[in-house]
Amino acid sequence: MRFAVVGAGKLGEALVSGMLRAGRSADDVAVTTRRVERAKELAERYGVRAVGNVEAAASADVLLLTVKPQDVDVLVDELAPAVPASTLVVSFAAGIPTAYYERRLAVGVPVVRVMTNTPVLVDAAMSAISGGAHAGEVHLSMVEDLLVTVGRVIRMPEAQQDAVTALSGSGPAYFYYLVEAMTDAGILLGLPRAVAAELLVQTALGSALMLRDSGEHPVKLREAVTSPAGTTINAIRELENHGVRAAFLAAIEAARDRSAELGRAHE
Repeated sequence: MRFAVVGAGKLGEALVSGMLRAGRSADDVAVTTRRVERAKELAERYGVRAVGNVEAAASADVLLLTVKPQDVDVLVDELAPAVPASTLVVSFAAGIPTAYYERRLAVGVPVVRVMTNTPVLVDAAMSAISGGAHAGEVHLSMVEDLLVTVGRVIRMPEAQQDAVTALSGSGPAYFYYLVEAMTDAGILLGLPRAVAAELLVQTALGSALMLRDSGEHPVKLREAVTSPAGTTINAIRELENHGVRAAFLAAIEAARDRSAELGRAHE
């Protein structure tokens, strides 16, 4: 199988690295980039081929589109005449439905939509995949095999992809925002920034591992830390008083709505 990563930025590079670590030959992987310098860098680092978009479309069995949603229209117009109906097209562009590609590419082309997130860069991504009208089990399995090298993968109905985008696609930013605020709180309480950061990063890591490995509901884990009349319950009261839970609900709904808006713009 020949793979081509189109628009190989950080996400594309992470996918290339994952494929090679999984044993795929660099001879079977091509990349396209906007800048010649970037293409040369990837070719030298990984031994893959740097090609143009049209060559990638014409020669690849699997075409991985890793460009931003606003760049999709121009790219698809360029690729459409060169993509055979037998090529598996895998889209990582937020909000863009599989039907968009099916209307513009060869009749019957299989399309799989993916929403992943930035922990793909450290092989800890959460990816959700959805097949289009012509994508079968073999296509979904192929994409799963690719993405499992850089994290975890689940299959979702495409109708739920906007919610996935809002929750896990944008999710890392929410955690970074929270850690940023807690770091500022640590500084306010007199801790050096480096100390506050170390405390919080390890606390976040340990808490995530407990959530994943214990199988317990987050409420139960939170209650285990919250003793009567203790420090934690006072902090939780203030979070509730300031409407933090409601703010998160509203924020994630807003992200979902923006993802849906991006999709409507490409109808």
